[in-house]
Amino acid sequence: MQTELSYPHPATPELGQVATVAPGVHWLRMPLPFALDHINLWLIDDAENQVALVDTGFASPNVQAAWREALRLRQPSRLIVTHFHPDHFGLADWLMREWRLELWMSHSEFLTGHAVWHGIAGHSVEAMLALFRANGLDEELAAALEARGNAYRRGAPRLPERFHRLHDGDELVIGGRTWQVITGCGHSPEHVALHCPSQKLLISGDMLLPKISTNVGVWAVSPEDDPLADFLRSLGRFKHLPEDTLVLPSHGLPFVGLHARIAQLRAHHEERLTVLESALDTPKTAAEVIPTLFSRALDTHQVVFALGEALAHLNHLVALGRAERLRGPDGRQRFVRTGPTH
Repeated sequence: MQTELSYPHPATPELGQVATVAPGVHWLRMPLPFALDHINLWLIDDAENQVALVDTGFASPNVQAAWREALRLRQPSRLIVTHFHPDHFGLADWLMREWRLELWMSHSEFLTGHAVWHGIAGHSVEAMLALFRANGLDEELAAALEARGNAYRRGAPRLPERFHRLHDGDELVIGGRTWQVITGCGHSPEHVALHCPSQKLLISGDMLLPKISTNVGVWAVSPEDDPLADFLRSLGRFKHLPEDTLVLPSHGLPFVGLHARIAQLRAHHEERLTVLESALDTPKTAAEVIPTLFSRALDTHQVVFALGEALAHLNHLVALGRAERLRGPDGRQRFVRTGPTH
């Protein structure tokens, strides 16, 4: 088995420019206003002079301008969205109205996007802050998050009201080639990846990234959920793909080494679990273990994901019987390991 990743396309396309990565499959790279400063979008040749679009980018005038440049000589045929996060879904409504497109995505992702946008059903800023305060978030950061408000709407100012539903195992024929839908959980509720067996291509979205592990977090709507178990199980859905599959991720460079990357991700999360378990010699909140999992300084945006990810690893330790969840009289939740302490 290949043990290291290789990168057959090391040069990234300029903003608004399209690079071909395989016959009939093209790479469009868009900016993001975060530390993770880019997203990869994909165009798949469809009928004559038409392309299917995979993901949308974050809503901003420069991304819209880049789309117009990229599609100046191409007519889009349909829009496929991997999941509801704003860098993937944020310009869906605009693209659909601008080019009269239909949308394909999974049911859970479509509805979750609307729940987050409207701040309902456990997806409000207030619900998030209540969860984070219960897990040790200090008031200065809580106030900053409260002042920020519903950040999702900035990246997705308007959402579509209709879609075609994708299920795991569905097949899409695009430009005469068949793409199989593989859904995954953990990063988001029902993330869609696309596999083309005839070309040995996988559009992996955020499920398989070459350099970083995708965020796996716990959110207020299901505070005792175990999304890390879901994510690790979902990785198994890609193991049957050929070793020489070209993986087209949403962030980072296209790579070969699918099985090696799956092994690396499993090892990474087990190492993080072991480090975290060792830190729980006394009861700690999720906020208190963030420095154990993340050594660098974090901005307000990153703290949201870091606390969600800390909770995901803590909940997984509880599910494995390696830690215990405690609820204190101060209303805060703490975790302590169940093995011997020193």
